[in-house]
Amino acid sequence: MNFVKGIFVLLTLTAGALMAAGANPRGAVQSQTADHGTADHGSGTTAGETTQTKIARALSAGPAGVTKGARIVDTDAQGKTTVLREGNNGFTCMPGNPKVVGEPPLCADEASLQWFADFKAHKPKPTNPVPGVTYMLAGATQRSDSDPYDQTSPAMTIGPHWMIMWPFDPKTSGLPAAYKPTGAFIMWAGTPYAHVHVMGRP
Repeated sequence: MNFVKGIFVLLTLTAGALMAAGANPRGAVQSQTADHGTADHGSGTTAGETTQTKIARALSAGPAGVTKGARIVDTDAQGKTTVLREGNNGFTCMPGNPKVVGEPPLCADEASLQWFADFKAHKPKPTNPVPGVTYMLAGATQRSDSDPYDQTSPAMTIGPHWMIMWPFDPKTSGLPAAYKPTGAFIMWAGTPYAHVHVMGRP
């Protein structure tokens, strides 16, 4: 699902800013601020939107128990991030850009932000030490379930889902490696950035 790339971009810009700041993901976003898919969440949110609109869209991405205490961060077209609301539970939610494929609203924990930063940097494999959790409960657009860096295939619309950012293997997990409109499957199976994609709400 190429929405990962877009999300990635958004996440990776955020995570990258965090890492560049030499702080943990949450602290980094504070100073600046990955479709789970297009690796380019860099176009930023829609210009002219109110802060309230952006916050509402960001909150639509996660379950209430997560969004209640999550930090909300916005990224503009130049990659500059702005903290719209502070948080205290380790999750960061972003409004994304509904006009760009792969830039859905999302909520991700710190392990996921690391995963997205590694993806954006094209590292051989993600370095998050524990599984990350990312929510996209408002749905997303993407391009590929098999190629992490596909930016040319036609856009696909994906319903509400959430992900476990950890290198699961179809053979050992028993999960399918192809997209399913319901249930779970492994996205980008066979690559270092394989992860579990669960359709629906948790």
